[in-house]
Amino acid sequence: MTNRPTSRTPLTERRLLKLARPIIIIAALIATWQFVVTVTGAPKYMLPAPYEVWLTLIKRHDVLLDHARYTIAETVIGLFAGAALGALAALPMALFAPVRFWLMPILLVSQAIPFFALAPLLVLWLGFGLGSKIAMAALIIFFPVTVAFFDGLSRTEPGFLDLARTMGASRWRLLTHVRLPAALPSFASGFRVATAVAPIGAVIGEWVGSSHGLGYLMLHANARVQIDMVFACLLILCAFSITQYFLVDRALRAALPWQPDSLKPAR
Repeated sequence: MTNRPTSRTPLTERRLLKLARPIIIIAALIATWQFVVTVTGAPKYMLPAPYEVWLTLIKRHDVLLDHARYTIAETVIGLFAGAALGALAALPMALFAPVRFWLMPILLVSQAIPFFALAPLLVLWLGFGLGSKIAMAALIIFFPVTVAFFDGLSRTEPGFLDLARTMGASRWRLLTHVRLPAALPSFASGFRVATAVAPIGAVIGEWVGSSHGLGYLMLHANARVQIDMVFACLLILCAFSITQYFLVDRALRAALPWQPDSLKPAR
């Protein structure tokens, strides 16, 4: 009876530390930010103090939220569009050698083209609306998802494939019952990376040509030397990116229960 509370104590401490971790990290970052401002004596137009940025977030929250909803919509739609295109590209490459032979070099060459160079063309072709920003986000996401999913499809455990063939599985059943389930953890890894970088594409598109969005707001605030507004936009982007990543991570963990986390401490 006396051993039960003792065995539960480390687990409770870990849970409490996990809950307190975001507060500790945010407090440490704010303290470091304020320390740099105090030590360097940087003027407001170069590096505003955390309190000044907080005041901007409160006073201009209506403007910030209005522009944020455009950036969030562009990022989320671009994320799922890019992931879907990446999966559709990886499947034929894994199944058909000729497709892999011709498509893989094109994918590699596409990554040598700077995205800043593509953004003006996308704005020219698709206009200043959501389309060009979604396309920009999808392009950034497309490659990591394609490569991760293709790698998962091409590295299926040979024993699983041999067993399925012995049981008379067709090529279609091998794909749907063996290759795809085995490759989904790799696809999830690529999707997690894509989740973290998706806002970059939307913001780049807004910098090049837009009439709304946090990137547009940052560009105009920077031209007016309203650096507190720029930092406010950055904080909203960071908060959205972190929230989106953890939501996607939780969803993927729930959808892939057969993928164990070997780094998770044993209970």
